[in-house]
Amino acid sequence: MSESLVTTIGDASIGNQSEVLASAKRQRWFELLLVLLVSFGGFFLNSLYLLRNGPSAAPNMSDFRWTIGILHEITALILLGYVLSRRRLSFKDLGLNWSLRSVGASLKLIFVSYIIYSFGAVAIRELQYVIQGSTAMGPTGKDFFAHPSIVAVPFFLLNPFFEELIVRAYLMTEVADLTGSSALAVVVSVLVQFSYHLYYGWFGALSLCFPFVVFALYYAHSRRALPVILAHEFFDILGLIHIW
Repeated sequence: MSESLVTTIGDASIGNQSEVLASAKRQRWFELLLVLLVSFGGFFLNSLYLLRNGPSAAPNMSDFRWTIGILHEITALILLGYVLSRRRLSFKDLGLNWSLRSVGASLKLIFVSYIIYSFGAVAIRELQYVIQGSTAMGPTGKDFFAHPSIVAVPFFLLNPFFEELIVRAYLMTEVADLTGSSALAVVVSVLVQFSYHLYYGWFGALSLCFPFVVFALYYAHSRRALPVILAHEFFDILGLIHIW
């Protein structure tokens, strides 16, 4: 076999490998966008609608709507599990490992994120005053989820797993791997979460970005999902108690 023929075959092999890698990368981007669209597309549009029309436009949260919400989040998590399984991965590969160490880490996260949120909310309030000349409170959870029934409890318990596994662990892992930038992964994760919390108003959603950033930075550093989920769980349960 001549040297030129060997070179040609080698170049073709390299070209085929490059095409396979490029195809796999495109597939991962597609799967990421699909999971995000199914999981948060409806929430994003609803958030924009309520941002424009206010809390009075929100439908009453009946037992049926809470049940639909639970079904939606379970479906999204099943889709994520399927997408991961196609690459022989599981939720453990996203950092969902059960341990007492994670409980301790979540307590630190709760403390740090609460402090950061408190200072951040004050800063946002000052910014609001500079821009609008007022620090009037925006919509709160009571405006959207008032008088929740017992059916709301499983929704609030499931929601941190739904959000943090998808918009934090999966989204950040994929963006970091596909772009090579952990910083970009943090920014994208926070922006996506910000987008579907806009029903709290611009300043309310901006205030929530402070704990989102803490959670995202922690995950970028540790790649451990459970402490973030448990911290999120604490704040969701606290919010439910406050609404009741």
